Amino acid sequence: MARSSYVYVSYIRTTPEKLWAALTDPEFMKQYWFGMHCESAFTAGSPWKLVAGDGQVYDDGEILEADPPRRLVIRWRHQRRPELNAEGDSRCVIELEPNASAVKLTITHSVEREPSKLIEAVSGGWPKIVSNLKSLLETGAVAFTEAYPANQAR
Repeated sequence: MARSSYVYVSYIRTTPEKLWAALTDPEFMKQYWFGMHCESAFTAGSPWKLVAGDGQVYDDGEILEADPPRRLVIRWRHQRRPELNAEGDSRCVIELEPNASAVKLTITHSVEREPSKLIEAVSGGWPKIVSNLKSLLETGAVAFTEAYPANQAR
C-alpha cells in the first residue's frame, strides 16, 4: 500500500530537555496548541490522547516508542471527522537532535494511504503548532492565538 507523509523541521533555541518537557507537559502544551493538550504517561505502551479545552477527544492512540529527550513515536487516530477516522491509524514520529545552541525538531506524520485527507489536515496544523512552540520557548509568547482566525479562509 502507498504511504502519505508530511515532514516538518524546525530549529528551536533551547535544550533537548526543555523541548521534551514542552512536548509532554499538558499545561505548557495548552499555551502553544490552541488550548489543546495531550494526556499520556509518555512511556512505551501507554495510551495517548489529544484533548480540547472542553474535554472532547480529537485524537487517540498509543505511545509506541519513548526515548527522552530524543524520540517519541505515537500511533495516532483521529476521532472527530469520520472521513479522517476512516483512514485508520497514522504514525507520528517526533525527533529531537541537538544542533549547536538549538535543537532540530523533526515531526514525520504518515499513514498507509495515498492520497490521505489526514495528512492534508495535519500539514495545515503542524506548522502553526510548531511555530507557536518555537516562539513560546524562545520569546515567552506565541505567534498565533487562534488556529483558524476569522479573517483567514480555511
